[in-house]
Parts: sequence; C-alpha cells; structure tokens
Amino acid sequence: MSPSPETKLVTPVSLLVDLMLVGVFFICAFGLVRSHVPSEDIKVVIGWSALTAACMSGVFWLVIQMFRVVVRAQRAEKK
Repeated sequence: MSPSPETKLVTPVSLLVDLMLVGVFFICAFGLVRSHVPSEDIKVVIGWSALTAACMSGVFWLVIQMFRVVVRAQRAEKK
C-alpha cells in the first residue's frame, strides 16, 4: 500500500529530529574512533576521525530512514 498523495512522508519536525539524532551519533562516533587513529599529529587524528564519523553517520541516516519506512508500512498493514 502506498501512502495517499496528501500524506507528507517528511515533515520539518521529523527532519529536525533526524538531524539531531545524526548529530549526536556523529559526536559519539568521533569520540570513539579518535583513539584508534594511528598518528601523533592532532590535525591528522581530527581529520580522519571526522571523515570516519561522517561516513558512519551517513549510514546511520539511512538506517533511520529505512526504520521509518518499515514502521510506516507495518502501521498501514494493521489498518
């Protein structure tokens, strides 16, 4: 079942919540991977940690979106 044309799949509130969740995830991932970068140069450590956390945050964004689609489909199936 596809949603009706009037149903908004993305609202400003859901987008804001998703961005906040991804931001928190980025900060946590950055802190975790920072200790695993094999360098003494702080610029290199920050750079690689940020790049790694950004990739992981992108995957987390996709996970959130897929979760929303599955929940929406399950709710529509119950109706």
